[in-house]
Amino acid sequence: METSQNTEPKTVSKSHNPWAAAYESAFMKACRREKTEYTPIWLMRQAGRYQASYRAIREKVSFLELCKNPKLASQVTVQAVEDLQCDAAIIFADILLLLEPLGAGLEFAKGDGPVIHNPVKLADDVKRLRSYSTASEIGYVMDAIKLTRSQLPENIPLIGFSGAPFTLASYLLEGGASKNFEKTKIFMYKNQEAFSSLMTLLSDLIIEYLLAQAASGAQAVQLFDSWVGCLSQSDYELFVQPHMMRIITAIQNGHQASNPGGAHLPVIHFGTSTAHLLPNLAAAKSDVIGLDWRLPLNKGWDIIGTDFAVQGNLDPVVLFAPQAEIKKQVQLILDQAKGRNGHIFNLGHGILPGTPVENVKYLIEIVHEYSRI
Repeated sequence: METSQNTEPKTVSKSHNPWAAAYESAFMKACRREKTEYTPIWLMRQAGRYQASYRAIREKVSFLELCKNPKLASQVTVQAVEDLQCDAAIIFADILLLLEPLGAGLEFAKGDGPVIHNPVKLADDVKRLRSYSTASEIGYVMDAIKLTRSQLPENIPLIGFSGAPFTLASYLLEGGASKNFEKTKIFMYKNQEAFSSLMTLLSDLIIEYLLAQAASGAQAVQLFDSWVGCLSQSDYELFVQPHMMRIITAIQNGHQASNPGGAHLPVIHFGTSTAHLLPNLAAAKSDVIGLDWRLPLNKGWDIIGTDFAVQGNLDPVVLFAPQAEIKKQVQLILDQAKGRNGHIFNLGHGILPGTPVENVKYLIEIVHEYSRI
């Protein structure tokens, strides 16, 4: 793949940045591909069911109630950082919160995961989905970000996030999770104009949502495209790539316009099973590209080129292994990243329920220790 000849990290004036300590953190430096003293690490789902403290809160409230309670959402976000000593926080929320105000009928069924009670089945169903103001309908996420930013140590950056449009659309079309995404693909092929309208509607909401998160105190944002790996490269290029390019450009330009001279807002672009799509992800020009565990980190980095920081990419199941094996796998990934600025250590997807807490803590310790050598 051809990449830009300009491989210099982005430099931005810090004079108007209210969180200078976070801006100079290892995580933010890595996002900018600057040299760091050690490899920063944070983990997807670092607040979750593997923690006894989280399970204790969930015994009292449902998942949606936790997401919609800024005080509790902030509490579990900050508590994860304090317990794990990781290098960044990610606000506790869920990618599907964007769908509820559309009239989708979102429910998190116990043991069954998310359920969409009013799925999109016909082309005309897209027309009934109402656009809305994210600030008013899901303002509780922005409230949680503000509260969390006030409670985190100044040197710990806060990451906001959203689902990407294809993944959100697939939930709307499937009515929940899926293995083969038949309903999504059939609708996409048979109703191309309606599918494009759905992707545009979701993209508009995502742009507004992530800019609002940044304005509330998030210092980086991540786009989760958990299901896009089910598409062929040609289908991705036709049905998804233009929307992702528009979203990332709009976020970067929108944040810069509202913060002239302020700190750059890094955008992390993450998907699973996307090794065949890495050139396409690179074309959207995010700051950081997340890699899952299916491709060695150095090979993925070679594909996307030197204009990007890279996040990843330990298999989450490794955290169930003996600590000697965890150490071996960590060292392999860190060795693959040696000699390049811009590596953020993470899992290839989220921490799994039942993961031993002591192994998660050990992972962070060994990443910090080995990367300082």
